[in-house]
Amino acid sequence: MLTRVLFLLVLICGTAGQAFAEETKVLALGLANREVTVDDLAKGTPPVPRFNSPAIAYVLAADLKKGDTVEISLANGEGPLLTNSETLSEDKETYMLLAGKRAVPAGGWPQEWKYSAAVKITRDGKTLIEQSSPPIPFE
Repeated sequence: MLTRVLFLLVLICGTAGQAFAEETKVLALGLANREVTVDDLAKGTPPVPRFNSPAIAYVLAADLKKGDTVEISLANGEGPLLTNSETLSEDKETYMLLAGKRAVPAGGWPQEWKYSAAVKITRDGKTLIEQSSPPIPFE
């Protein structure tokens, strides 16, 4: 009887541990002055945009499922400026999505604003994660 109880506990704990290990999470979220890759992030935080440089919002997320929608926005205090979203066609261990502008707007980015990256991940119509990076000025 004790063996069966211990087996059941191991089975339950193992299943719970596996479900916890596969919880969707944001690994990196921020702004860069160029398109970034997973390798770039592994080397450190990319340079932040300036008023006269491109501005790209990025998110690196983990443990996404088929049908999840990932939306990333380059935002200012008034709301999203540029947005990109994708619904996944298969499970992804890690996934990176970018949104932004590869060129500098005429006259540069307005310096009176502070900018941030905002991500929203949904599954089955329910929001799993909604998160923003700290707002920064483009100096």
